[in-house]
Amino acid sequence: MHVVKVEKVVEMISDGSTIMIGGFLGVGTPQIIIEEMVKQKKSNLTVIANDTSFPNNGIGKLIVNKLVKKLIVSHIGTNPETQKQMIDKVVDVELVPQGTLVERIRAGGVGLGGILTPTGIGTVVAEGKQIVKINDIEYLLEFPIKADFAIIKAKKADCNGNLVYSLTARNFNPIMAMAAEMVIAEVDEILPIGTIPPDDIHTPGIFVDYIVRARS
Repeated sequence: MHVVKVEKVVEMISDGSTIMIGGFLGVGTPQIIIEEMVKQKKSNLTVIANDTSFPNNGIGKLIVNKLVKKLIVSHIGTNPETQKQMIDKVVDVELVPQGTLVERIRAGGVGLGGILTPTGIGTVVAEGKQIVKINDIEYLLEFPIKADFAIIKAKKADCNGNLVYSLTARNFNPIMAMAAEMVIAEVDEILPIGTIPPDDIHTPGIFVDYIVRARS
């Protein structure tokens, strides 16, 4: 694990990358990293997230600057710019039920071949998907999701990369940290090794490649 400047770590993200971004309507989203991605004009991205926040917040800034080619999200209702780009076919949007989305990411992180869920049976969500019947109940087979990068937000880290999230920022961040080739964490505070009690650690440092300190 390395502590690096935000400019340097964003340089590692290639145009066309698939990126998981933590947060829920901007809460628990790595704002500083996203701002630098906009500054460096990282483009043609596939973004996996719960939502696209608002036009002036978090992931919404990537949308407004037209840096995203595809979204895999649970909803876009709070960002009219995302809706407009979807209608105009600027962005390809794959809508996934929220619980299914997080379970597909978890499956990618722990090495499962897929998940079975009843969510979406009998709706457009089921179109083109395999249906498995168990004990007379139908389930959709949903495949794992992984990414080239996960950019996540934590309140604290130690110098080994162990992370602690703040309150509801503990949403998609821990799951996404398990399901990407490279994990970049934006943190508010970096502490010496041994100062975070083991029981307080939410994401072990083994999952984290780089840490960026958020500007105060």
